[in-house]
Amino acid sequence: MIPPFLVLLSSFVGLWMSARIGAAFRTRQLLDEDLRHDLDVVVAATLTLLGLIIGFSFSMATNRYDQRKNNEEAEANAIGTEYVRADLLPAADATRVRALLVEYLDQRVGFYQSHDTDALRHINDATTQLETELWSAVTAPVVAPQPTPAIALAISGMNDVLNSQGYTEAAWRNRIPPAAWVLMAMIAICANLMFGYGARRAKAGPIHVLILPLVLSIAFFLIADIDSPRKGIIRVNPENLISLAESLHAR
Repeated sequence: MIPPFLVLLSSFVGLWMSARIGAAFRTRQLLDEDLRHDLDVVVAATLTLLGLIIGFSFSMATNRYDQRKNNEEAEANAIGTEYVRADLLPAADATRVRALLVEYLDQRVGFYQSHDTDALRHINDATTQLETELWSAVTAPVVAPQPTPAIALAISGMNDVLNSQGYTEAAWRNRIPPAAWVLMAMIAICANLMFGYGARRAKAGPIHVLILPLVLSIAFFLIADIDSPRKGIIRVNPENLISLAESLHAR
């Protein structure tokens, strides 16, 4: 995906050039009042449609951001609950599960805070390995002659831990479709072309066609920033996971 700041720069330049192109065509042809009225209606309708699409896209982005925050909280709850449920396992298995959960928790915090591709790949590999070890550790008592319901409860808790990680991964991959960005950009370009073409002071310089591209670019930047879990300035801070990690390390 394109970084949000690149979205801001590229959209501003592209929309501003579209408005300037429209203004350049305007200098070659005078509009009578009837044509100007019709053009104003089309521009207003196009901008209204663009505003609706921007609002819908912003709603999609914020919903995904809220989902990522909720999943972070769910992960912290699942890990903390399983850490307590480890008491239901035999002593040796409980000690191993707790140690693995602390290490696993550190990897999950790193997942949220890392922005380097190589480091993230290493974190994902370590997380996968730890998940395998955690599942093996928590299911080891099942081979006992008489596994108890308490052990089944611990296994259920570990299942919640692993599922919550999967839900988080899915939420971070859930982004606004590229086709939606393309359609939104096409409508914005058309709106700026018509805005520049219908400007009443087309010979006054570039300032009069600067405001609309700037406002639209900021709106696109905000949507792209919220929709980018790692590359934007608005990110999900793993406060719950960090708080849990500090608590478990203190023990």
